[in-house]
Amino acid sequence: MIIDYEAVIRDLASELASEETASYSPAITPYNHVGGISVDKIRADFPILSEKVNNRPLIWFDNGATTQKPNQVIDRISYYYEHENSNVHRGAHELAARSTDAYEAARGKVADFIGADSAENIIFVRGTTEGINLVAQSYVKPLLNKDSEIILTMLEHHANIVPWQIIAAETGAKIKVAPVDGTGQIILSEYEKLFNHNTKFAAVTQVSNALGTITPVHEMVQIAHRHGVRILVDGAQSISHIPVNVTALDADFFVFSGHKIYAPTGIGAVYGKKELLELAQPYQGGGNMIKDVTFERTVYNPSPLKFEAGTGNIADAVGLGAALDYVSEIGLSNILKYEHDLLAYATSELSKISGVKFIGTANEKTSVLSFVLDGFTTEQVGKHLNNYGVAVRTGHHCAQPILRHFGVESTVRPTFAFYNTFEEIDVMVRAIYELVGS
Repeated sequence: MIIDYEAVIRDLASELASEETASYSPAITPYNHVGGISVDKIRADFPILSEKVNNRPLIWFDNGATTQKPNQVIDRISYYYEHENSNVHRGAHELAARSTDAYEAARGKVADFIGADSAENIIFVRGTTEGINLVAQSYVKPLLNKDSEIILTMLEHHANIVPWQIIAAETGAKIKVAPVDGTGQIILSEYEKLFNHNTKFAAVTQVSNALGTITPVHEMVQIAHRHGVRILVDGAQSISHIPVNVTALDADFFVFSGHKIYAPTGIGAVYGKKELLELAQPYQGGGNMIKDVTFERTVYNPSPLKFEAGTGNIADAVGLGAALDYVSEIGLSNILKYEHDLLAYATSELSKISGVKFIGTANEKTSVLSFVLDGFTTEQVGKHLNNYGVAVRTGHHCAQPILRHFGVESTVRPTFAFYNTFEEIDVMVRAIYELVGS
């Protein structure tokens, strides 16, 4: 179902009848296409976008939390269960071969999508959180002692803080934190000052989930390597917005979640350089990751299988492969440009509302717009928007340190994807005008 956005806006204009709302005249940008593909055509691929919320068309601005799934992914998972379902690698029968082929093909698609040298560099995990824990436990923890230091940044999601705190507590290591400037961008000169002979590892987000800041990861990787330190890049918020090439970036590890890039929940990937994966030891044991087991000793399979204990999330890995195919066909460069235009438009329109304060104003951002509204809690804003079918995230976004750095405990966080439109932004802005004028 294609939503008639002009009709939606007309209806809302009559309902949002306050003086301030009536004065709002949206400056609708005259296009809705991504690299020549109509956004209406793209939206038709996503069945959930036809849902109604409070008798309004669903406007999904919570893409930073999770993205919606296209028919191409939903249908591929259904096909897997209808025609390929089996455990992988160990069966001699036809369905085992089909399932293994589909699973390993998805691994290859991940490698191609992020520019890895080989599918052998890719480990399937549940998501970014499990991926960071895997690297922390399997590779970094054995390097640490009471004098060791790990470098993080103020921008990190809790998933890129807590795993390092756990291994630091167990080994006596210390965590150092790189500061940010007034816009929410990492201060590179201060970052480099943190490195010394005790530094054993560094980890950095490529995009802040709370602010949208695109960090200078290329320079940060170079700084770490200049000091002989390995580094992990958290790609959870970058994977669906920015073209990534881990080989060109020279990242030692790169992690991301499938559900952030139109794939199912419960599937993600770790990229690791071959020599580091060979050095790392598995922190989970079981079937699939072993070559030979006696009661006296175990011989592990080579990476990546040695890190994939037990039956993997096979169907959703296949779904991840389908999602990457879908995004690749549209083109991440096209997506990045369109989403940038959505962000610029939303920033411009919201800035006209008295009392709106943006949190995080770095020059380089993805489509995350974090703000607070004078006189209203973030929960009040979120609930009001929900009345008009607009879904945004409110709260601390699992990034309390960076929000507290800016003096707030929570923000309203609309996050945009390539299936969103300028007209949807107008609906959100009108609703906030109505709240301010109420």
